Amino acid sequence: MRHIEIMDTTLRDGEQTSGVSFSATEKLAIAQMLLTEVKVDRIEVASARVSDGELLAVQKITNWAKEHDLLDKVEVLTFVDGDSSINWMIQAGAKVMNLLTKGSMNHLTHQLKKTPEQHFSEISNVIALAQSKGIKTNVYLEDWSNGMRNSQEYVFRFLDFLSTQPIERVLLPDTLGVLTPQETYTFLYSIVERYPNQHFDFHAHNDYDLGVANVMEAIRAGVQGLHLTVNGMGERTGNAPLSSTIAVINDFIPDVTTSVVEQSLYTVSKIVESFSGFSIPVNKPVIGENVFTQTAGIHADGDNKNNLYFNDLMPERFGRTRKYALGKTSGKANIEKNLHEIGITLSQDEIKKVTQRIIELGDRKEVVTKEDLPYIISDVLDSEAIVERVQVINYVMTHSKNLRPSVTLMVKIDEETFEENAQGDGQYDAFMNALKKIYLKKKIALPTLTDYAVRIPPGGKTDALCETIITWESPTKSFKTRGLDSDQTVSAIKATQKMLNLIN
Repeated sequence: MRHIEIMDTTLRDGEQTSGVSFSATEKLAIAQMLLTEVKVDRIEVASARVSDGELLAVQKITNWAKEHDLLDKVEVLTFVDGDSSINWMIQAGAKVMNLLTKGSMNHLTHQLKKTPEQHFSEISNVIALAQSKGIKTNVYLEDWSNGMRNSQEYVFRFLDFLSTQPIERVLLPDTLGVLTPQETYTFLYSIVERYPNQHFDFHAHNDYDLGVANVMEAIRAGVQGLHLTVNGMGERTGNAPLSSTIAVINDFIPDVTTSVVEQSLYTVSKIVESFSGFSIPVNKPVIGENVFTQTAGIHADGDNKNNLYFNDLMPERFGRTRKYALGKTSGKANIEKNLHEIGITLSQDEIKKVTQRIIELGDRKEVVTKEDLPYIISDVLDSEAIVERVQVINYVMTHSKNLRPSVTLMVKIDEETFEENAQGDGQYDAFMNALKKIYLKKKIALPTLTDYAVRIPPGGKTDALCETIITWESPTKSFKTRGLDSDQTVSAIKATQKMLNLIN
C-alpha cells in the first residue's frame, strides 16, 4: 500500500476564488477542522506579505498548531524576494514555506526577464536563508505544465538544480488547468522515474473539468502528494475537489491510501460554503444536495427490490442519508419510503390518491418535501369524503397601495353559474364578501368563520406548501376545513370551497 499525502490549499489557493475572503477567525476554524477532523496531512494557509489581516490569520493558526504539535503541517506560499518573505514567515510563526518559482521558460523570460542561472542563484540564496532560520522549504514550479509542453529542457535543468538543494518537496502545478490525463501521466512518470528519491506533489486546476481525472493519472505516474481544495474552490474554475478525489482514490485505486476521514467531508464542505458564501452546486458529486436523492419512482421501486439503483457511493460514508424526492416523476415507492420515514401508514388506495396529488403539484413546479407530506395527506383524505356540487370556477384578486383589495368571483353551484365582485379589508375578506353576495341570491346563509390558522412545514421557504385550516360555526354544528397550496390566499379559498360543499 502506498500512502499519498493530501495537502489542502483551500485557505490559500481556494481563497483566490473571486469574491471570497475568509476572516482570521474563519481561517482558524477551517484549519482546525481540516487537520483534526478531516485529517489531511498538510494545509497551505496563506500567501506571505499579502496584508495585515493575512498575517493575523496565520499567527492564529500557527499559535494553535504549535500548542497541538501540528506546526509542521502548516504551510505558507512565499516568493523569491530576498529575506522579505522569510521575515514575514518568522513574524507569522510558520515553519514550512512553499517557494513560488518559475517552471517554464515563457514565465521566466517574459515575467522575470531573467536567465535560468540568475533565477537558480536567487532561489538557492532564499533556501539557504530559510534553512538558517529553521524554516523548511518546498518549491513550486509555477506554469510547470506549459514548461513540460514547450521547454522540457529547462524543466529538467531546473529539477537537476533542485536535486542539489536542501528541500522537502517539489510541487508541480498545472497552473492554467491545460493538461490532458495522458499528458499528466506522461510528464509526471518521466519526472518520477528520473528523480526516484525526490518527493513530488501534483497540483491540478479544473479549467477543462479534468482535475480529478488528472489526479488519478498523477497517482498512477507515482507522485507522492496531491493538492486539493474543499468544494473545488480556487481561481477561475477552481482546483481538483477534495471530496471527489478522496472518493475516487478509495473506490478505484486499491493500492493507495490517504489519511482523510470520509465522514467529515460533507461537514467541512458546508462550513466552507457558509464562510465563503460560495454555493455548492446541488449536483456536485459527493457533497451536492441532490446527489443522494432519487427522484424517479422506478428508482425507489428498484431500491426496494435489492437496492438496484445503489452504487459504491453510499451516503453514509460521507455522513449523509439517501432521500427520495417527491414530484411529478414520483411513484408509489417514493411515497412509501417517505411515509415510512415519518411513521405514517396508509392503505394502497390512499397512497394512490396521495401520489396523484403530489404529481399534480409537481406539474405546477411546486417543490414538495417530506415535511409537506402530512399536510398533503390531510388535504387528500379530507377531500375524498366531499361530493363537489360547488366549484370556484375563477377569480381575479387585486391588491393596490392605498386602495381596498377587490375580487371578481365566478362560482358554479350544481348547474348554475354566478359572478360577483366585492371589496374587503384583505383579499380573502373581499373573496368572502363576493361569495356572500352569491349565496344571498340563493337565500342560503353561510356559516360564520370563527378561526383561521395557517401552517407551513418546518424549515419552509417562500415557495413552501401552505395549509390553511378554517373553523366554521353554523347554527347546528362547528366544523373545520383545510386547503393546501403554495399561495396562502388560494389555500384559504380551497378550504372555503370544501365548506361550501359540506353545507350544500
